[in-house]
Amino acid sequence: MDSQAEFFNGKRITLMGLGLLGRGVGDAKFLAEAGAELIVTDLKDDEQLRASLDELKHFSNIRYRLGGHELEDFRDRDFILKAAGVPIDSLYIEEARKNGIPIKMSASWLAELSGIPVVGVTGTRGKSTVTHLLEDIMKRAGMHVLLGGNVRGVSTLALLPEVTQNSIALMELDSWQCQGFGDAGISPTLAVFTTFMPDHMNYYKDDLDLYLNDKAQIFLNQKPDDTLVVGTQVAPVLKKKYGSKILSHVVVADPAYFPSGWEISMLGVHNLLNAMCAIETARALGIDEEVIKESVATFKGVPGRLEFLREIHGVGIYNDNSSTTPEATLAALRAIPGSRAILIMGGADKGLSMQELLSFVPAYAKRVILLTGSGTERLVTSNIATFMNAPVYDRLEDALRDAMDSAVEGDLILFSPAFASFGMFNNEFDRGDQFVELVKKL
Repeated sequence: MDSQAEFFNGKRITLMGLGLLGRGVGDAKFLAEAGAELIVTDLKDDEQLRASLDELKHFSNIRYRLGGHELEDFRDRDFILKAAGVPIDSLYIEEARKNGIPIKMSASWLAELSGIPVVGVTGTRGKSTVTHLLEDIMKRAGMHVLLGGNVRGVSTLALLPEVTQNSIALMELDSWQCQGFGDAGISPTLAVFTTFMPDHMNYYKDDLDLYLNDKAQIFLNQKPDDTLVVGTQVAPVLKKKYGSKILSHVVVADPAYFPSGWEISMLGVHNLLNAMCAIETARALGIDEEVIKESVATFKGVPGRLEFLREIHGVGIYNDNSSTTPEATLAALRAIPGSRAILIMGGADKGLSMQELLSFVPAYAKRVILLTGSGTERLVTSNIATFMNAPVYDRLEDALRDAMDSAVEGDLILFSPAFASFGMFNNEFDRGDQFVELVKKL
C-alpha cells in the first residue's frame, strides 16, 4: 500500500459519480485512505445516496457536491475519476479537458498503475459469463487473479494493494470502461470481444458506430505480441470496420469447434460461444486442457443469467434479470428446457429495435406478464395480441404472484426483462435481488 499511498497522497481528485453499486464507494474509500483530497459529485442527492454516504462518513478528506455538478469542481484538480455512464458530451468532462486535467476510470487506472498483464472481456452479450468462467479456469490453474471492471461491488482501483509480481487482472469491461482504456491510450494484453449488437442507444444517441468505437478500445491499442479473441458473430464486423488497425494476433472463437467429448453445464446454444471464448482465452494463457475441460463441465453460470432458482409444485422458476436487451430475452426463451414459458418482462426503453422480439415471443411464451416502463409502453401499442392483452404491473411481487397463480405443473416461469431497470428499481441489481427474495418467500 505504501507506494499507492505515496502516489495519491495530497492529490486533488474529483470523483464523478458515486452511485449505489459499491464501485464508486470503493474508489472513494481507497483514495481517501491513501490521503487524496477528494470531491465527490453526483446527480443524485444525499437522500438517494444515503447507503453509499454512510460508508464514507468517517472520512474528513472528502467534500461532497450532490444533486448536480459544478464546473468549478473540474478545474484546479490533479485528476478526474469518472464513473461509467457519464454522458459522452458531458460539459464537465469537457471543462476538465480544457483545463488539461487527466480523465481516469477505475479499471484502466489500475492497469496503468500496476503494470500487470490484463485480460479484458467485452461484448454486448456474454461478457459476464465469459469473465466468470475464465476466473474459474484461471483460479483452478493456480493463477493469482484480480477480478474487476464491471463487477458488482468491486472497485478495481482498490485492488492495487493486492498486486504482486505474479498477479494477472481479469476485467469485465462495458463500453464505458473500454472508453476509459481508450482515454488512457492502452488496451488489455489479452482482449476478448464476444458479440456486438445494438445496445445503450439512448446513451449513444442512436449512433451504432459510437458504441462500437468505445468497445473497440479494448484492442485498438494492442501491440503485435498481444492477443485478441473474437466470437464468430463479431469477427466480420471488426474485420470490416478496423482491418489493418488490428495489430494483435487474432483468434476466432467458433462454437462449431467446441471440443468433442467435452461437457457443458450452462443452458443455451449461445453459451457454446461463451464457452469457446473462454476456452480460446485460457489456451492463449497456456492453461492445461484438462483444467479448462473440468471448469467448462462444472461451471453453472452467473447469477441472474438463466439462473434456476427453484421448483414449486412442479413449476420451475428462472432468473434472467441480466437480460436487458430484446435479443438477450429471446436467447433465454430459446435456451430454457421444455414447453413454452410464462414470461415476466418489461421496463425502461433503451432505444433498441423490438422487431424480432415482437415476432418471436408469442411462439416461445404461452403467456406474457409485463412490468411498467417506457419500453413496456411500446410493447402494449404493438398491435400484437400477446402484448396488448398482457397484464401490466407496477410491483414485481404482483407480477410474480399472477405468474404463479396461472402456472400448472410442468410450466416454467422466466423473469427476463428485455429492458433496463430505471423507474421501478434503483438499478439492475436491485431488480434481480428483489426477484430472488420474492421467489424465496413463495
